[in-house]
Amino acid sequence: MIEKRQFYINGNWSDPATPSDYQVIDPSTEEPCAVISLGGQADTNAAVAAAKAAFPDWMNTPPAERIALVEKLAKVYESRAEDMAQAISLEMGAPIELAREQQTAAGAGHIADFLEAAKKYEFEHPHDPDTPGSYIRNEPIGVAALITPWNWPMNQVTLKVIAAAVAGCTMVLKPSEESPLSSMVFAEMMDEAGFPPGVFNLVNGDGAGVGTQLTEHPDVDMISFTGSSRAGKLISKAAADSLKRVSLELGGKGANLIFADADDAAVERGVLHCMNNSGQSCNAPTRMIVQQEIYDKAVETATKVADSIKVGPASESGDHIGPVVNQVQFDKIQDLIQKGIDEGARLVAGGVGRPDGLNRGFYVKPTVFADVNNNMIVAREEIFGPVLSIIPFDTEEEGIQIANNTPYGLTDYLQTQDPARAARVARALRAGMVEVNGQSRGAGAPFGGMKQSGNGREGGSWGIEDFIEVKSISGYNPAAA
Repeated sequence: MIEKRQFYINGNWSDPATPSDYQVIDPSTEEPCAVISLGGQADTNAAVAAAKAAFPDWMNTPPAERIALVEKLAKVYESRAEDMAQAISLEMGAPIELAREQQTAAGAGHIADFLEAAKKYEFEHPHDPDTPGSYIRNEPIGVAALITPWNWPMNQVTLKVIAAAVAGCTMVLKPSEESPLSSMVFAEMMDEAGFPPGVFNLVNGDGAGVGTQLTEHPDVDMISFTGSSRAGKLISKAAADSLKRVSLELGGKGANLIFADADDAAVERGVLHCMNNSGQSCNAPTRMIVQQEIYDKAVETATKVADSIKVGPASESGDHIGPVVNQVQFDKIQDLIQKGIDEGARLVAGGVGRPDGLNRGFYVKPTVFADVNNNMIVAREEIFGPVLSIIPFDTEEEGIQIANNTPYGLTDYLQTQDPARAARVARALRAGMVEVNGQSRGAGAPFGGMKQSGNGREGGSWGIEDFIEVKSISGYNPAAA
């Protein structure tokens, strides 16, 4: 069993002040696979103090030097990619191929994208040529607490850590206690890359413990959180007393609007995207909204695709999906599948219980409901499992209305071969991101949502700006410094 009972604080691996062991469970087997320690108030205080002490020097480190350290990190990350993939696969159940090709690769991609954005970013520039001596400085906000989820560990850790480091912030990372091993590997990478002591600190803990302590800490200037909308609301309330900046990337209930003229692969593409990572993605297209002319055919195709998806252990090679992360998530998904049946949605694939031959592990059947309406629980709640709801519509206006009738607004998807319709509908959808005809977002494009999907934007220059304070200076000559 892996033992990770230390925290990374002020450039050193140190034992927790008040050890509190926590067992990490392998979702494929339901057996303990690692033991970590959860931090207490003393550990949080030590990490924040280290970040606060390191901030003045790191803030004044030239951006080119900060960027050079990130370039070293990129090389270290590449050299330890297999270590990272194995950690992610074990801790949260991602099949090893997915852990290598998507989970670990996401972190490498974000590091590369931030390097490109950082080299173009203007940390200081004239405000207006007509007002000599008027300058804008983009300065780091200070000590940032970074709270990350278990479902895409390195995707979220790199989106926060690299942006904060480039901006000049110091930080304390609290990864999910469900997937801490990958972040411990990442801390080793930060150390090997040579980041100064105190710039990056890691304390393991749960949301009620270290998460709350960071949120309420008077020396933390900013919280960057990715997780549920429920937790995001609690963090916002707790941070309000100290007026911390709070950047939130929260849940979603993505609409996939499929018009009658969609390309032949649109339905299959939507089902596979929904089921990817065992449905544990906030931007998954979980509501397939299909025009009536092709509705029956779409249901038939979705059923066949879902039935063809294999489910198996994370350690096995292949393109199957793995388990969901833990018992709590498994029980929640099973309950919501049963609610869909009870509400009258037509179950056409999957259903309650584990797939055949898998009697242990948190495995969920790839499930598809047809004849769903937008008032059903399966169409309203973020299930966070491999569950798709198919909803019919007639007109363009009705499709847009159904898509927007949700408290969430993260990622919507649109399938049509009519360029004019694509432009109209993309503008009308109330989501932070819209992907048309399977076209993924560009490298470094902003990731974030509207409404209860949050208020932050991660990735590229937008991600750097999340950690920036804007200072206006007049009567200033930077060359005189």
